[in-house]
Amino acid sequence: MSLIHIVIFFRQPLPNKTTFHPIPLCKRPNLQLCCPQFMIISTTNTQFMEPTTSQLCIILLILSFSFSSQFRSSHSTFTDSDLDQLSHDLLESARDPEFFEWMKRVRRTIHQNPELGFEEHETSRLVRTELDSLGIEYVFPVAKTGVVASIGSGHGPVFGLRADMDALPLQELVEWESKSRVEGKMHACGHDTHVTMLLGAAKLLHSMKDQLKGTVKLVFQPGEEGYAGAHHMLKEGVLSNVDAIMALHVAPSVPTGSIASRPGPILAGAGMFTAKIKGVGAHGAQPHLSRDPIVAASSAVVALQLIVSRETDPLESGVVTVGYFKGGEARNVIPESVEFGGTFRSLSSEGLTYLQRRIREIIQMQAALHQCSAEVDFMEDVPLPHPVLVNDHALYEHGKWVSESLVGRSRVEVFPITMGAEDFSYYAEKMPAAMFVVGIKNETLKSDQPLHSPYFFVDEEALPIGAALHAAVAASYLERHLTQNLGTCQG
Repeated sequence: MSLIHIVIFFRQPLPNKTTFHPIPLCKRPNLQLCCPQFMIISTTNTQFMEPTTSQLCIILLILSFSFSSQFRSSHSTFTDSDLDQLSHDLLESARDPEFFEWMKRVRRTIHQNPELGFEEHETSRLVRTELDSLGIEYVFPVAKTGVVASIGSGHGPVFGLRADMDALPLQELVEWESKSRVEGKMHACGHDTHVTMLLGAAKLLHSMKDQLKGTVKLVFQPGEEGYAGAHHMLKEGVLSNVDAIMALHVAPSVPTGSIASRPGPILAGAGMFTAKIKGVGAHGAQPHLSRDPIVAASSAVVALQLIVSRETDPLESGVVTVGYFKGGEARNVIPESVEFGGTFRSLSSEGLTYLQRRIREIIQMQAALHQCSAEVDFMEDVPLPHPVLVNDHALYEHGKWVSESLVGRSRVEVFPITMGAEDFSYYAEKMPAAMFVVGIKNETLKSDQPLHSPYFFVDEEALPIGAALHAAVAASYLERHLTQNLGTCQG
């Protein structure tokens, strides 16, 4: 924007060491570029009359009023019709046959080559190759295999879009042409679709990079599945200037073509634990010579169920689940030790703290009762537990507004609070954040199987919706953020 200056001529030159500084009308430092500036300039050999103080005040008032009127007319609010046009254009572009086929190829390539947390070397390489082909700059490595790309002006405001990249240690049981080629590994949580949607958004945003009123950071994050990858991305500082961030997750409970979310708490905080109980082994025919860790561990597993059923307020949500139990190799031998582990979840930080304390106490006490010893590891160095995921109310409303424009009000749902967990909650602790889910449920395709199931399948018709939603939320956020900030320039 051009700057308006008042030039005052003096009849006599001023001393050589006199310095002058622009005096912004607006007192907000980050908004000075949008406001008129006034500078006194001296000249020699002039005979103009120096203005009086009252004349100067009148000039200032006239210019201030003129600028205010011009400012209001040239920076109108980003309207519903503006958003509708933006959403329509982005979705049409994402549904273009060539664009859609490209997204399917990318997604299937990732799906066939699943990689576990912090091992996403090929996935990360694919991301960087696609970004290079578009001419998008990025930072790598971030948290080992992560990538953070930037599109736009390079200045604020800055909006983040995040996709997780890692797979699960699970054998895929769906027979189709792009089935996982890696034994015991599968994208059963849709992270292959998340990466694809964000790459689709990158392509859409890059095509309009000159119109973006700020910067969009694309966050390709490793290690979501129990590795707290979000925490490690934040720790490296590459997102310190992000004003707000959004993530998408596919949902087999929501129909394809629909979008869902909710304000406030949406996913539980979650921790994990591993317990090892040590006793004294013996022959199965001589149990009196043993200190049986199987009995001690079994008692502990049963006692853990009482934390939620008898110690937790029925109106509060809590989960304690034991997911595996390992002990012994032979049917007639009592082993030396037993290991088991599980997860605990709550919708409050206080709840998480209580569950963790009681899990430790119960396991250790049950071990002692049976003359055994116990060690309990909560993997706090990961770090765990993940915080509760709380959607920022204002960002949720913005995302809802965009979603309704994109797919229609009737296809935007309120997502129920669930005890699932997501390390996206680490971002939400540092900045306004919101997670939205994109529906993939299509019973004809059998894409209605739950997350983390070996039968999990995706309706790829959701890919253009996710890509367009990412891009529309980011671009409109920058538009509205700029307009709102500029509007405060007069205050």
